[in-house]
Amino acid sequence: MKIPKRGRPRQYDRVVVLESALRTFHEHGYAGTSLDDLAAAMKMNRPSLYNAFGNKEALYRSALGHFIESMTAASRSALVSSPKLTESLIAFYAAALDVYFDEKPARGCFVFCTAPAEAMTHPEIARDLSEVIRHIDRVLEERFVQGQSDGQLSPTLSPAVAAAMGQAVLHTLALRVRAGASRRSLNSFVRSAVEQWCCPLDQN
Repeated sequence: MKIPKRGRPRQYDRVVVLESALRTFHEHGYAGTSLDDLAAAMKMNRPSLYNAFGNKEALYRSALGHFIESMTAASRSALVSSPKLTESLIAFYAAALDVYFDEKPARGCFVFCTAPAEAMTHPEIARDLSEVIRHIDRVLEERFVQGQSDGQLSPTLSPAVAAAMGQAVLHTLALRVRAGASRRSLNSFVRSAVEQWCCPLDQN
């Protein structure tokens, strides 16, 4: 029996090299990151990098997708962590801050601190950013709808509007982390913001 030839094994761990690319883009920004910077950080030569990911924009979008996948899993888990709306929202923001403070110095959110600057000149990145925003709106709106049905959100507040407000808090956290705000001050800010939406209704 003829044994089929096996394909050449991949010589890199995709998750590891994407994490390296993500850190490099996050530190220097898209425009400030060269292919040589990426090749060095990912420990790949440029031909291998091109073969694996394509050009710089394609690699950035792959890193962006990797970051979004990890954040989506953490955020969805946090939002169902408690039947109390206040507690689940605080857990949601805490999960985001865990990621934003993961590096030293803290760099904030990879999406919101790098993609907006490129959206005007890179249509694909603009579409990726728009999809991220829509996705976060949907996830938060689902939770606010549930909270409203449980009597933990004012019936006069639209869940869609609450979701947009909730995402606005996420954006300001990302920027404030990038600007050097402390975790303690941001935890306090989060609690105050959440209590504006949910209290005194969320007392069950």
